[in-house]
Amino acid sequence: MNRVGHVFKELFRNLYKNPGTSLSAILSMTLLFLLFDIFWVAADTSDKFYENYLSDLKMEVFISEEYPDSSLGVIKDEIKRIDGVSSMTFISKETARKELADLVGIDLLVGYDSSNPLPQSLILTFQSDVLNSTDLSAIENRIMSQQGVSNVYYSKNWLAKAESTKNIIADIGLLLGGLILLTVLVSSANNMRLTAKTRAVGFYQMRLLGAGKLLLAMPFIIEGVFLGALSAGIGWGMIFYWKDKLQFANFEIIFPTFEEIGLYCLAAGLLGLVSGYVGIRRLLRL
Repeated sequence: MNRVGHVFKELFRNLYKNPGTSLSAILSMTLLFLLFDIFWVAADTSDKFYENYLSDLKMEVFISEEYPDSSLGVIKDEIKRIDGVSSMTFISKETARKELADLVGIDLLVGYDSSNPLPQSLILTFQSDVLNSTDLSAIENRIMSQQGVSNVYYSKNWLAKAESTKNIIADIGLLLGGLILLTVLVSSANNMRLTAKTRAVGFYQMRLLGAGKLLLAMPFIIEGVFLGALSAGIGWGMIFYWKDKLQFANFEIIFPTFEEIGLYCLAAGLLGLVSGYVGIRRLLRL
């Protein structure tokens, strides 16, 4: 019990006697964590926007002009058997003409009632697990191998660019997270080292009296955990304070769940634990 009391006594003494160092550590770590928090929110928001936009992606299968209408059922049945196809809508020549007229505001095929040049087609939608370049390309090749199919169209180039952008964002997140992790570790460890140097004489005296290394290091390790978790929590507190002030009409801002934020603050505390030990380990060699 005396050891526990000593640990917390030393902890509060460190915070009380070195408020500038503690405040500097909190401000610097809060700024770094806030930067990562903003990127986290932006990445989740862009992912959600990407998923919503991708869910509207459709593939149009054009039927050859010479293919007999009596055999359309064969193509439909073959396409329905393809894994990942969730729905199919048949677009007749007349429907295609009406949609073209609605699009341009005028019927461009007046006088072509008996020889409508627009092709018949099938509009396909897909399950979410196949909405990627690799699977859709495989589906496209399988459909093109069907007799009676003249062409297949979907936003292939847009999808490839969107996936490339998504991968770049993920790579930036890993790089940014690594840099912030390293910076927080170095910054916090330096603050702990400065605090520990002011206690070097006391450390030496305690070691002469037989105090163990763990007992001496524990106040600094707990301080590191406290400052790390507190800084992460302050960062999220600032974001949620501004949350209601940021509203966009075209998309919804996606925030992590409170469970994810709790785990994030816990991880920040563990990072503080490591930085506390790194900052104090040199004095433990006395």
